[in-house]
This record gives sequence, structure tokens and C-alpha cells, in this order.
Amino acid sequence: MKKLGFTLLLFAFATISFAQQIINYGNDSATGKYYNIRGIKMYCEIYGEGAPLLVLHGNGGSIHSFEDNIPYFAKKYKVIAVDSRSQGKSTDTEDSLSFEMMADDFAVLLDTLHIKSAYVLGWSDGGINALLLAMRHPEKVLKLVATGANLWPDSTALIPSLWKDMQHQYDTSVNKKLTTPQEKNDWKLFLLDYNQPHISLSSLHKIKCPSLIVCGDHDLIPIEHTKLIAQNIPNAVFWLVLNSGHATLKEHKDEFNKKADVFFEAK
Repeated sequence: MKKLGFTLLLFAFATISFAQQIINYGNDSATGKYYNIRGIKMYCEIYGEGAPLLVLHGNGGSIHSFEDNIPYFAKKYKVIAVDSRSQGKSTDTEDSLSFEMMADDFAVLLDTLHIKSAYVLGWSDGGINALLLAMRHPEKVLKLVATGANLWPDSTALIPSLWKDMQHQYDTSVNKKLTTPQEKNDWKLFLLDYNQPHISLSSLHKIKCPSLIVCGDHDLIPIEHTKLIAQNIPNAVFWLVLNSGHATLKEHKDEFNKKADVFFEAK
């Protein structure tokens, strides 16, 4: 009888562990919720308890982009994972989009959640959003980690081959008739990265919080451009992730998670 009870206990633990492993981040009905944020329905999932950590995905991404990071951070942080407007499950019927608009969205989301300030982790476009959130709403950001962010759209801030591909896509698509909502949304997201951001080096001086600025040594963002970002933020540290492309936090998830965690916790 005792053996049967022990077996059932093991089965229960195994069932819980398996359930934890198959969370579909970005489509988790158990925690997912919509919030009315500045005229849109913004989708958010919250995991864990502790100091708040806002995670911001890249262009065309979603909360699911952080499937390799949320489980780690949720053990000690209150992870606020959000779909940026026009992406994932978050809606937006406007015909244009800006990074400033999204940064303001996240500030209002934190207010809506009654969170005065948070750690912020942003990847790619999310990294740009993290920088702008710290610039426009400095009281909201305790510390930030930005990986794969750029300050302007050209061949000095994006690797030349990527910029050339984007120019070709623009030239061949600018006069196409967009008929479906999805086509219109995809074009809006493309134009976001093709025309923006426009962040000057001097404006980075507004960022007062400790900042970890990251890129891979084979990133879509040139190393020298990322160094410029770090050099112009008063309290910033630069980290070059070796043997990594643009997805530093996925390709080197264990190292990235630990490094970001240590950075957030440092006094």
C-alpha cells in the first residue's frame, strides 16, 4: 500500500513537471489577459512573483519569443510578458506605428498593473522600446537589458546585406495594393523598421538607469553601432556575446539568462 502511495506521488510530481514544460507562452489561457491601453486591446501574460520584469519582443514577434527566458526569470521575478501593439494578440487599427507610441503603451500598462517601476528586458525592436521607455518615462525603469537594438535605419545601424534586402523589399512592394488586414499590418510593421527609429546619440544621455547593452558577434546590428549605444548611456555596460547571431537570448539562453539576472540583482 505504501509502495502504491509513493508511486502515485511520483506520478503527481511528474504530471506537474510535464504541465510546466508545455506552457504555450503567448497563448496561455490560464494567465493571458487583455488590457485597454491607449485605445487598443493589449494582450499580456504574467508569471511568477517578485520584482517586476517587463519583457519586450522584436518586430512581428510575440510573448512566445521569450519561451526560453520566462521559465528562468519567473522563479524569482514577476514576469510581465506583453504583445506589442499590432503584434501577437494585441490589436491596433491605426495605419501607422512608431516606437515612441509603443514606449508610451508600456508605461500605461505598468500604471494599469499598479507597478511603479520595473526591470526591462528588450530584444531587437523590444530593445529599442526599452531604450525609449527609459528616455520618455525614466521613473518606470529600474534597470534595462537591450539586445540587438539600433538607433536609426541605415547601413551603419543594420548590417549592409540586411539593409540592402530591406531596400529591395520596399522598392518592390511600395506600390502594391494591400487588400487584407494582415497585408496592411505586415506592411506597417515593415515600414516601422525601414523608416525608424530616429534616436540621436546625445538623447541617450537621458537614460539614467543602469543598462546592459548586448549584441552577438554575428548580429544583424553591427558591433560598432551597439558599442556607440553603450558609450552614450551614462551608466551602461557593453556585452558582446560570442558565436551568436541576433537571437542572443535564444542561442545562448542559459548564459544570457544568468548574466541578465546577475545584472538586475547587482547593487
